[in-house]
Amino acid sequence: MKTLKSAIIMIFLVAVVAVYVTGCASSRSGQVYSRDEARQVQTVENGTVESVKQVMIEGTKTPVGTAVGAVTGGVLGSTVGSGSGRTVATVLGALAGAAAGTAAEEGITRKQGLEIIVKKDNGQSIVVVQEADVLIAAGDRVRIITAADGTTRVSK
Repeated sequence: MKTLKSAIIMIFLVAVVAVYVTGCASSRSGQVYSRDEARQVQTVENGTVESVKQVMIEGTKTPVGTAVGAVTGGVLGSTVGSGSGRTVATVLGALAGAAAGTAAEEGITRKQGLEIIVKKDNGQSIVVVQEADVLIAAGDRVRIITAADGTTRVSK
């Protein structure tokens, strides 16, 4: 009974950490500004979109997903068998959980994106990849907004 209670508590903690990890993932949106970008001077250039291609922006790969998966797998593995069999199940559960936690974090935080090629009014072409949250098409007139840290976004 104690092991079942521990497993339920661990699953609850995993869910809380998963919400925390996905909530803290930084945005690659053209419409989302970080707190550091607010009230800061940014440069603006104009241009015309030459092409837009759908891409996938990979998810985050932090130690959090791996650690949470390992702990969860270890706890669940410890509920199997007894003696040295339980030890083996705990270790195998922790290893499998670590791999699953890493994959889950990356999958949860993965985003659809756009590769946008813009010909600036000065004749230079650039490419910007950002989340696919704004409808942008070839031929659109756009603004290229660049922050002091080099972060660039394309905006209509």
